[in-house]
Amino acid sequence: MGITFWLVVMFVMGAGSVAAQSAPTLTRIAFSSCAHQERPQPIWEAVLQYRPELFLFLGDNVYGDVRDGKPVDNEAAILDSLRLAYSRAAAIPGLTRLRQTVPHLATWDDHDYGRNDGGAEFVHKRASQQLFADFWQLPAADPRRQRDGVYHAQVFGPPGRRVQVILLDTRFFRSALTPTDQRGAPGKERYVPDPEPTKTMLGAPQWAWLAEQLTVPAELRLLVSSVQVVADGHGWERWGNLPLQRQQLYDLIRTTGAERVLVLSGDRHLGAIYRETQGLPSPLIEITASGITQAFPGAVETSPQRVGALYGAVNFGTIEIDWWAERLTVHVRGENGEPVRTLVVSFQEISRPQ
Repeated sequence: MGITFWLVVMFVMGAGSVAAQSAPTLTRIAFSSCAHQERPQPIWEAVLQYRPELFLFLGDNVYGDVRDGKPVDNEAAILDSLRLAYSRAAAIPGLTRLRQTVPHLATWDDHDYGRNDGGAEFVHKRASQQLFADFWQLPAADPRRQRDGVYHAQVFGPPGRRVQVILLDTRFFRSALTPTDQRGAPGKERYVPDPEPTKTMLGAPQWAWLAEQLTVPAELRLLVSSVQVVADGHGWERWGNLPLQRQQLYDLIRTTGAERVLVLSGDRHLGAIYRETQGLPSPLIEITASGITQAFPGAVETSPQRVGALYGAVNFGTIEIDWWAERLTVHVRGENGEPVRTLVVSFQEISRPQ
């Protein structure tokens, strides 16, 4: 029995980290975000040709706050709009083939959460969470059907080659962001950093859960955040808008002893690679892959953490793990699957100094 069979069984059964550790080794992972159900999605052909052993949906997997090209501003209508969005997504051939043949995990962002740039204030978030659980066919006993938030973690692979995937929920608990005083200005497009200490990105229950997850044995950790963590130099949604919360994340990585952590993010309608070294025991690499249908060719950003240029066309990301050479190759790939941005990272580089 091959890797695809065993991983599909684990996903369908909702297996936890103990069962997942007996699975075959992961070497090829793909991921992306921002898939508008009313637009063509030819990129799935390239994703399937890449033959990933696991696919991660980073959020905005449908645009439920948009119907027939128009924003849905009426909160009374948003759940019907989300249901319609999911039903349309379920009929997309490429996406359907991927969901039927490739093991996958998902978190959400604002457009499949139900409110553009929305956070804890969204009144229909619990009903939206049930729609999310139904679309992704989560088992009846899955915690995401019972508790607040869609955060989730799973370990793949045997000891010595374990990959832990940690999917954060950056919507359900998130405090309101501070609007910019210069809308549209480069670096201040929508929001500005707010150092208010009572504001949260993840909420207390999820922070406690994350602290536990970062101590789970694993040789590589993929930390999935729907919005960017490392990137500075722009005023769109990002962890940097709540700088104390981002520092709390960095501190948690340091104090738990977690190493070989890669951040995967979406949201931006572009592809990019980042490296953060300040305040961390080892470099934190972030790969942004967004989106399946959405593009931002005119994006402007002055992030000092970025490695190389932005890629403003549709894209998906991949990680290739060479366990023998102890090396990762990270790609942002274009619509036809061609690498357009690349970074090679050794395990030693993202491990704690001895």
